[in-house]
This record gives sequence, structure tokens and C-alpha cells, in this order.
Amino acid sequence: MKISVERARALRRNMTDAERIFWRRVRDCRFRGLKFRRQVPVGSYFADFLCHERKIIIELDGGQHAEQAAYDEKRTRFLRKQGYRVIRFWDNDILKNMDGVLMELEHALGLKDPHPALSHPLPRTGEGALR
Repeated sequence: MKISVERARALRRNMTDAERIFWRRVRDCRFRGLKFRRQVPVGSYFADFLCHERKIIIELDGGQHAEQAAYDEKRTRFLRKQGYRVIRFWDNDILKNMDGVLMELEHALGLKDPHPALSHPLPRTGEGALR
């Protein structure tokens, strides 16, 4: 257990730019009153951002994730078996369209219907697509 706590602390200290931006928008219940925690151990994995109340995990993926799709799928299957819904966003979307990311998250959680003119604020395919 001590190793997990130390590893989680190190991950929190060394956040990516995208993780820092996302964290600023969701910490302290800033996003729709939901409490998120960051770098939370779940089994032998660490969830980037986790909301126990909604049983969701938000994963932020950089370019390296395109090369480790099999690992990510195995990890996602494990997290789902633990009762969590996993929602993934590309780092690029966090960096360039944070408002669109939050709109997608609201829609994915059933908190708000998307604005008709912005029914898909993030691209659906290619790099930067919501996955």
C-alpha cells in the first residue's frame, strides 16, 4: 500500500500540462458539484481523475496512447469490472478546447443536452477525437 501512495503522490506532483488544466476546472467540486480526485489507485492501476459519486474515471491520453492501445483496453476492462465508467479525452483537446471537453463530459454523464449548434463540440475521428 505504501508504494501505491508514494507513486500516486509522485504522479500528482508531475502532472502533464493537460492534467493541470483539467484539474483546475474540476477540483474542489467546480464541475457540476462533483468531487474528483486525481491519480487514485484502483487495483494495480492509477486513474487520472476519479469521481466516486458517479463511478466515473476520466483518462487523459497523450500521443503515446495510440501506441499502447492493447494495454489501455486491458486497463479499461479491469476498471469497468470494478464498476467504473471510463471516459477518455486526448490531451490535445484539453489544451485547445477545454470548454468543449467539459460540454462532452456533461453530455456523457447525462447532466446536460448538448447545444443544438454544438452537438459534437469535439472531433469524432482522428487525432483529438473523443474516445
